[in-house]
Amino acid sequence: MNKLIERSVSEPIRAGLTWEETWNGVDQGFIHCWEIGRRRAVAEAQLAQACLEGQLPPLGWKGGVVKMLKKPEKVGAFRYLAEWQGLRGEDLRIDLSQELSLACTATGMTVTFTSDLAKLAGPGGSDEGEDANG
Repeated sequence: MNKLIERSVSEPIRAGLTWEETWNGVDQGFIHCWEIGRRRAVAEAQLAQACLEGQLPPLGWKGGVVKMLKKPEKVGAFRYLAEWQGLRGEDLRIDLSQELSLACTATGMTVTFTSDLAKLAGPGGSDEGEDANG
């Protein structure tokens, strides 16, 4: 798989792709997640504005935060980051070879986005507060 996933916001949202093309293509579904964010930005202006302000709200993938937890950092999926970039109206740009940390402006929580499945499935998944935090 390519380590750098990119797509310009000037590109039209794709239509008519099969499940196989969407999730097993070269981009492994990252473009689809970003396109979901672009669609949601049109339908949910308040959510898009929150993302533009640097908030990391709960979305379809692990990475969102609702409140500050005891541990002020957590991990998130790059697919979350792709959807978030779409909500912000940004070009898709994710480098899968390096983790990226962002701080939520609403909660102060730091989320480190990764493609490491062991980290994403790590401790905290059964904590009720953690689950509510995406």
